[in-house]
Amino acid sequence: MPDLFKDILSAEESIFLNPQFLDYDYIPKMIMYRENEQQYIATAIKPLLQGRNGKNLLIKGGPGIGKTAGVKHVLKELEEEFGNEVYCIYINCWKKDTTFKIILEICLQLKYKWIQNKNSDQLLSEICEILNEKAAVIVLDEIDKLEDDGIIYSLLEDLKRKTLILITNREDFLVTLDDRIRSRLTPDVLDFQSYNMNETEGILKQRLEYVFVANTFDNSAFLRIAEKTFEVKDIRSGLFLMKESGEIAESKSLRKINIAEAEQAISKLEEFKLKKEDVFENEDNELIELIKNNSGKTMTELFDIYKEKEGKSYKTLQRKLKYLEKSGLILLKENNKGSGRIFTVEYNNKTLNEFS
Repeated sequence: MPDLFKDILSAEESIFLNPQFLDYDYIPKMIMYRENEQQYIATAIKPLLQGRNGKNLLIKGGPGIGKTAGVKHVLKELEEEFGNEVYCIYINCWKKDTTFKIILEICLQLKYKWIQNKNSDQLLSEICEILNEKAAVIVLDEIDKLEDDGIIYSLLEDLKRKTLILITNREDFLVTLDDRIRSRLTPDVLDFQSYNMNETEGILKQRLEYVFVANTFDNSAFLRIAEKTFEVKDIRSGLFLMKESGEIAESKSLRKINIAEAEQAISKLEEFKLKKEDVFENEDNELIELIKNNSGKTMTELFDIYKEKEGKSYKTLQRKLKYLEKSGLILLKENNKGSGRIFTVEYNNKTLNEFS
């Protein structure tokens, strides 16, 4: 019987010191090259500390360029220095994608336990009463994944002193919001730009020094990973490549990571499935196809099909249709019948042919 674990390196021989520092959720003590963006975020919050309303922010930019890390770093510093004056709430809308889930998450972060047998309106009223005892900074990350944007309206209306920070990968997110929400939100827009090559290399080198035993990463291997990370414009891919190349080296009982291990890790990058395309963009394409096949149906009729295929809410469909209409991809036509307003949905043949 073969000795399957004969060549494994012992814990004392591992080339990893602190592999947890390669986790995506790890926030370094210093966020490199984002000082200006963090100062901008802090400036939007500062009026809260002077008894006034803060500014709302929409933060946008591609994935893996420090948006979440930068905001969390500002929140951490704010909590440490002014936690007795400001509530800091962070919610990822990919995980908490409905109004009720967000309300429950706020209850959890406030340690508010009296939630049994209460509906969304009751709980929202109670948590807003708590939040209004101080100022509040509420971060809704991946906001474009939210099923129902009504929670934004409620927080804007019911909180007294607050700063809402919305984070998105979508350039066009603001135009998808309901007009009433957009007019009340009136956010400053902060664009996070992709890291340049020198910045990419600097960030990865900082992590390398935390994670690996000194001199175990060959310089040519590190530079190859830095180049690939810059190419895909996503620091998370670099963290994956560093971790993967280290694990490949250890699987070979090597005490140094060479270019061969880096190249092998790069070949696995597709398996990592680091999504450069927004999931909602794929859903938009599917919705366009559904409209093309059902042109002329009413919004209600279309929703019956959409709900069965996608399992989404009517509110979500309305928001997506509004976005597609503003993009010129579809036509919404109002037909007044009696006292009701009925909208039919038609695809714009001239425009949509370009996407066929």
